Amino acid sequence: MTTRTGSAKYEGFGKDGKGHVSTQSGILADTPYGFNTRFEDAPGTNPEELIAAAHASCFTMALSFALAGAGFNDGTLETSAKVTLDKDGDGFTITKSALDLKATVPGIDAAQFAELAKGAEKNCPVSKLLNAEVTLTHTLNG
Repeated sequence: MTTRTGSAKYEGFGKDGKGHVSTQSGILADTPYGFNTRFEDAPGTNPEELIAAAHASCFTMALSFALAGAGFNDGTLETSAKVTLDKDGDGFTITKSALDLKATVPGIDAAQFAELAKGAEKNCPVSKLLNAEVTLTHTLNG
């Protein structure tokens, strides 16, 4: 089993708060996020684009392995994901992750490719996560 970690810190609250997000690998290290990076165009990141990148990369890797397992060893897969955040009462809900794949796989027929791509979309771990149990533990200091 593999476990990866990420962390976030938020100082101040609401629109005036400022956050920073980091990943275990260090590829993100105190990267800014907040209202202005989520709903405006300030430099930094936001949860939806991180989910989009995670979904696109997970699906693309899953399809790569499915293609290799089917005997295809050459080609290119390029996937983008658009994650939609919609207003939901007083809050928001992520309602969709739309994957868009552009592929070059010499020698594959369209039906086999569609079947492998659909399997990768359904079975990549991030696709499964988007409908997963969420748990929480917490400590309140103060």
